Amino acid sequence: MASMLPRVAPRAFRTSLRPFAPLKPVFSQRPAASILRRGFATPADSQPRIRLGSVAPNFKAKTTHGDIDFHQFIGDSWTILFSHPADFTPVCTTELGAFAKLKNEFEQRGVKMIGLSANDLKSHDEWIKDINEISNTNLQFPIIADADRKVAFLYDMVDQQDLDNIDEKGIAFTIRSVFVIDPQKKVRLTMMYPASTGRNTTEVLRVIDSLQTGDRKGVTTPIDWKVGEDVIVPPSVKTADAKKKFGDVREVKPYLRYTNVGQ
Repeated sequence: MASMLPRVAPRAFRTSLRPFAPLKPVFSQRPAASILRRGFATPADSQPRIRLGSVAPNFKAKTTHGDIDFHQFIGDSWTILFSHPADFTPVCTTELGAFAKLKNEFEQRGVKMIGLSANDLKSHDEWIKDINEISNTNLQFPIIADADRKVAFLYDMVDQQDLDNIDEKGIAFTIRSVFVIDPQKKVRLTMMYPASTGRNTTEVLRVIDSLQTGDRKGVTTPIDWKVGEDVIVPPSVKTADAKKKFGDVREVKPYLRYTNVGQ
């Protein structure tokens, strides 16, 4: 037994000196796509390009009032850009007639209107005659000729069903989109309607009033708010500071406080 020990011990020692294989991490490496999904459903370059607060994409286009550069058209005004699926369609005809009648209301708010429809200028000119006749109005704002859908795709004004069936149906129709853009060319509000549903002009005016009041007075507006009604003091403003700024402040909860800023 004693004679075996010298032979066994050196062998064990030699084994212990062999280099170890590098340890493998116990966690599995996730592909980049799965990590992205933790924060976003899709990679950034696949997400919609227009978000609230982003600068409205600029474009050049032909309109019923001549060629425009969109950012130059906006200038230092508020602007609404609203799209239509096609000329000589019943819902669009009623909408444009209603917006045309509200020209003075939008001008009082310093808002320019510009429409878009997926047809050429000749078609637009003929369609405007029908709109004026049917609604007993005089449509005076420009309508973009977007027969190739360049602006529609730039602003993502396209129905998914049309994209899915584009090979069968040809070029995609635009949907009823509304973009409210401020004088800094930033998108402040969007509305998307299916082609079958007409818009509400009263709501378009109401949200413009809300945005402009918020900018001027530093407040937010509650459900169904209209000009002259109570507004909400933002949570970032302390009650004592709100009373100095607005005067009367009605506290319902520490986070819900109302005041009135008039017209």
